[in-house]
Amino acid sequence: MKTTSKTIDSAGQVANDGHHHDHDDHNHDDHDHGTGTAEYVRLGLMGFIVVASLTGWWRPFMDRDWLSFAGTVIGGFPIYKEAWENLLRRRMTMELSMTIALLSALAIGQFFTAIVIAFFVLFAELLEGYTVGGGRRAIEKLINALPRHVTVRRNGQESELQVEELSIGELIVIRPGERIPVDGTVTKGSSYVDQSSITGESLPIEKTEQSKVFAGTINKNGVLEVSVERVGRDTTFGKIIQVVEQAEKSKAPVQRIADRLAAGLVYFALAAAILTFLVTRNLTATIAVIIVAGACGVAAGTPLAILAGIGSAARRGIIVKGGLYLEKLADIDTIVLDKTGTLTMGIPEVTGILVANGATENEVLQNAAIAEQHSEHPIGEAIIRKARTAKLSLREYADLRYIPGKGLTCLGARNQD
Repeated sequence: MKTTSKTIDSAGQVANDGHHHDHDDHNHDDHDHGTGTAEYVRLGLMGFIVVASLTGWWRPFMDRDWLSFAGTVIGGFPIYKEAWENLLRRRMTMELSMTIALLSALAIGQFFTAIVIAFFVLFAELLEGYTVGGGRRAIEKLINALPRHVTVRRNGQESELQVEELSIGELIVIRPGERIPVDGTVTKGSSYVDQSSITGESLPIEKTEQSKVFAGTINKNGVLEVSVERVGRDTTFGKIIQVVEQAEKSKAPVQRIADRLAAGLVYFALAAAILTFLVTRNLTATIAVIIVAGACGVAAGTPLAILAGIGSAARRGIIVKGGLYLEKLADIDTIVLDKTGTLTMGIPEVTGILVANGATENEVLQNAAIAEQHSEHPIGEAIIRKARTAKLSLREYADLRYIPGKGLTCLGARNQD
């Protein structure tokens, strides 16, 4: 996938020098058509010619439908080009069989038939390109999740730099709401970090001095100073992107079978066409055999289904390591989860209150809500929601002290902690 490779290499926060991946051998290159403006214009003009030919408007002006002839020759150029390239590589592909069919149809004067064939082949290629683009867009979305600039503290002064300009050991400043661009260790500050994109944790994790942070995670409410340890593709986030890239290049066993069947189907189509011509001496029937037995559905359908599945999963935050693993999902009958909190709605709720020393549940809930009323922590917000549901009033507190990594103490209006 050449387009994806260029996109990733141009993103400095993900691709470093010396970490390029060659995608020229991608298994989908045989069907790697774009979905740009030129392709839409070409297909639109060919569709217009098809409709115009159906009306027969050309008959008063020309003895043959030369408009369809020109549309097939010019509009079908991507098919001919790809067939020629595959022929030079001694590969039998659907484009080659379609080229033979188109040229044969033109040779016997079936101009309208030829342009209809070319139109639907290119339409199928356009849909294929859109499907492939979905997988590419999933990778680009992952890449764009990282910031391109970062605030660096050097010699006591803060300055903004490109992420690729960072060096190992430098100090960067992460403000509330910012995505963390590197893997590193917190040297100063405390905050809660949403690292669900990396670890799957449903709730933000508190980070204090000496805590590890990961690229692609989100700093929630405090300012952190982080010592840079890994940048770009060396980060955990960068390795996730590499896994998605490798997954899109990999072949599942069913895809290898489809490739062999597709190559055999092309030979079968040509052999059947020759036999049809020898028996019937009818060129139209011969061309029809080549068209009907085209291998595009077999050759392109399987890898496209795998690529679309991997891309769709990536957009939902699910990383599939390759087509083999996607195929194996059909055999799974048991799922084992490694820890609690993996399956969750991501919204904590108060499910029970334990009381002591004669206090009531409402008193405990009210005091806890008073202490948490200005908190941005998900558990604090859950306590507030529970108190509001119980219609408990929240008084102002006299003194509130937050102890990073331990919790908080609150002196209420009744002088009780």
